[in-house]
Amino acid sequence: MKADRPARVGFYPGTFDPVTFGHLDVIERAARLVDRLVIGVAVNAGKNPLLSIEERVASIEEAVPPLAERSDCEIVVTPFNELLVDAVRRSGASMIVRGLRLLVDFDYEAQMLGANRRLAPEIETIFLMASERTQFISSRMVREIAHYGGDISEFTPPGAAVRVTARLGR
Repeated sequence: MKADRPARVGFYPGTFDPVTFGHLDVIERAARLVDRLVIGVAVNAGKNPLLSIEERVASIEEAVPPLAERSDCEIVVTPFNELLVDAVRRSGASMIVRGLRLLVDFDYEAQMLGANRRLAPEIETIFLMASERTQFISSRMVREIAHYGGDISEFTPPGAAVRVTARLGR
């Protein structure tokens, strides 16, 4: 960070149930754009998450140290249970980072962008397209594969895989 400008802080929100290699790809690429990246883990009880908030936070915290080192960015993980723009403001961020896997994600994200811009016009949203090697991965798909006894190690880091399979009694 240059001493003559304030730190650039980004906020990457999600449920991360579980965190996937797609999420980690977005985290690493976003970390190259900012000085500090806050990964906001949404409590989001309405989605009925498989993993507890503590398990989701721990899975991400275990996976991000190498990403932070490679990008020379401070990466912190924090849960939140409030309006996204309020969590972004509280973290000191000026931008929301969103990952897009496929074009179908864009409709939902455009709606969120509009709402967030109305609520907090000072906060910018940036979109990062998923890399071709991760664009098919979703947390829902990972949970479904695990539910039926499939191997999820190609889609999610080891700590998350262990937590998901344990939660499913496998």
